Amino acid sequence: MISGVRRWAEFIKFEHTVFALPFGLAAMLVAAGGMPPDRVPLGVLVCLVGARTAAMAFNRLADWQIDIQNPRTASRSTLVTKATAWLTVLTGAGALVAGAWWLNPLCLMLSPLALAIVFFYSLTKRFTWASHGFLGLALGTAPMGAWLAVTGKFDSWVPVVLGAAVGLWVAGFDLIYSLQDREFDLEKGLQSFPARFGETTALFWAAVLHVFAWFFLGFFGWLAGLGWRYHILWVAVGGVLVFETVLAKTEKRRQSVFFQANAAVSLLVLAGVVWEIFGR
Repeated sequence: MISGVRRWAEFIKFEHTVFALPFGLAAMLVAAGGMPPDRVPLGVLVCLVGARTAAMAFNRLADWQIDIQNPRTASRSTLVTKATAWLTVLTGAGALVAGAWWLNPLCLMLSPLALAIVFFYSLTKRFTWASHGFLGLALGTAPMGAWLAVTGKFDSWVPVVLGAAVGLWVAGFDLIYSLQDREFDLEKGLQSFPARFGETTALFWAAVLHVFAWFFLGFFGWLAGLGWRYHILWVAVGGVLVFETVLAKTEKRRQSVFFQANAAVSLLVLAGVVWEIFGR
């Protein structure tokens, strides 16, 4: 059983939940000005984890035959059966809808749209090199959804700015991540920015997107009224992004720091919000 759970977690890269989840929690805390009532954190966690799990399982299913042909991803189809993958999609989607129902009517009404966005990304690399931007859009909905979980209405630009920061950051690191499949994408006629424009251009735009993401994270802090505690860690985020950009130029090291650097970015932002709100 333990081995099966491990294979399932590897199949959906469960540890990568740490990329979007902290931003959702940060938006929730800012919207509430502290810790909201118990039902809200629980609902937000269920929605974010459910949506991400369903999206990743759907992505694996959509790319099942493609992944089998790619030496880097060929083992994915051996981790779980297709039936298990579809069950994961349905369970994750059900968790999102149930969590949204638990939260408020607006979240429930928007839950199908959220699923449509996160599922659509998996199809985009078949027809556009801008698929990395669609991944950014999918993860950028996390803070906006968490904000609505607290307020139940569109009443601020704060979550939009944070969502834009997340989207830019995700698109940037996905450009770096996709470099490892550039030759395969070219061979199979798949669309990706590196396959279309080359490695040097992809690395340049990854750096540009990360600069804009860092700017928007600072703008989010100012717009939300966060003080020096948040902005100290915002500066640290900039350091991490520079570190990732530099190492991304070295092929042997770009993938070894992928998880650590991006996990650090999201956790530093959440830590800055927590420190600001509860450290005053």
